Amino acid sequence: MRRERVVVLALDGVYPFELGIPSRILGAADDRYEVLTCSVDGRPVRTNADFGVTVEHGPEALATAGTVVIAPVAPAHLADEVSDDVLAALALIRPGTRIVSICTGAFLLAAAGLLDGRRATTHWQVADRFRRMFPRVDLDPDVLFVDDHPFLTSAGAASGVDVCLHLVRKDHGSRLANSVARRCVVPPFRDGGQAQYIEQPVPEQGAASTAGTRAWALERLDEPLTLADLSGHARMSQRTFARRFHDEVGLSPGRWLIQQRVARARHLLESSDLTVDQIAGRVGFATGASLRQHLNAAIGVSPQAYRRTFQTAR
Repeated sequence: MRRERVVVLALDGVYPFELGIPSRILGAADDRYEVLTCSVDGRPVRTNADFGVTVEHGPEALATAGTVVIAPVAPAHLADEVSDDVLAALALIRPGTRIVSICTGAFLLAAAGLLDGRRATTHWQVADRFRRMFPRVDLDPDVLFVDDHPFLTSAGAASGVDVCLHLVRKDHGSRLANSVARRCVVPPFRDGGQAQYIEQPVPEQGAASTAGTRAWALERLDEPLTLADLSGHARMSQRTFARRFHDEVGLSPGRWLIQQRVARARHLLESSDLTVDQIAGRVGFATGASLRQHLNAAIGVSPQAYRRTFQTAR
């Protein structure tokens, strides 16, 4: 079984939480990944907290990686130019290597010219600064992560978990990714297109939440659910429900339903031999053509191409 080496590059000012995400998530994937951490000179790295970290490897580890992860640094450490020692370290990465950034790690990739002409994301709070510094990058600050192979960029903090789970799904299928998520007690799947910034993720005290209705809807994705159905279950007016839903989830009810149906379809394409039309019926799309349209809009491939990819991975 293929065991991929993942090398995480830690720079001065690194966020300790995000630095540990690849090891925690990918390290729970049944020994499918070997995760190493390096610095540009093999020396300890100062974090943005009140402690430093000692790493076991120098930049030479980057030359051995199948995937490189750029850990984020505090905004005070961001620069529009890359230092010579960091450039020398990046030059060791083999052509074609998959490169992932978490949060502000995208600044390093952009400063090195690696994201020119590509779609990318970073934390929404530094998006304006990113645009001013790197106008050649097609920045989308409204999503959790962007997969523009071989570069993957993600937003702040927990989206590093999302992009690492995405790697596991992409490499080994949703069954293993879901298992990793359960072990780490994190949501198994948040689509990369989900909004970064949610106005009101936790309802105000005394306010009704849409969480129960979302759980109810997930058990009925094969049914033609309407806004009237959802608001009726929540015992709210359609207008109130739609507003509160968007405040809590960052999406309209209709867009959220499409995302959940696409996610369920992807799981069935990976794990079953059902036909495209059968899968469409099980997830609530009227026809196989509708499933093809929505899957292509979400990830840019047809159901058949998606299934072939994961059959090969298995």
